[in-house]
Amino acid sequence: MANTLIYKDKKFQIGDTISVHYKIKEGDKERIQIFKGFLIKVKGDSENTKTFTVRKISKSGIGVERIIPVNSPYIDDIVLIKKSTYKKAKAYFIRNLSDRELKRKLYKEKNKKTS
Repeated sequence: MANTLIYKDKKFQIGDTISVHYKIKEGDKERIQIFKGFLIKVKGDSENTKTFTVRKISKSGIGVERIIPVNSPYIDDIVLIKKSTYKKAKAYFIRNLSDRELKRKLYKEKNKKTS
């Protein structure tokens, strides 16, 4: 499906909050940097061309997006932080929202019936 990402038998959907553990090589040392944000889109048909876009809001309030190939050797792990209830194929609308509005739209609570 176009709105799901499968990585090492883990399934992620558009709108989920994920944490991408990315290997960075600095000189002769290697470290892991965590990029935590919302999964905006998944693009590509085959495993060789499939990419996904993750967006986060930095501490200064500026939005940062990162496009990552699924089969990149620099990805150490992808961890699901929070599951979303969003059902569309792309989540471009979150670029214009504040944090509060974004969380309200992506993580709607299911209707609870009271007796």
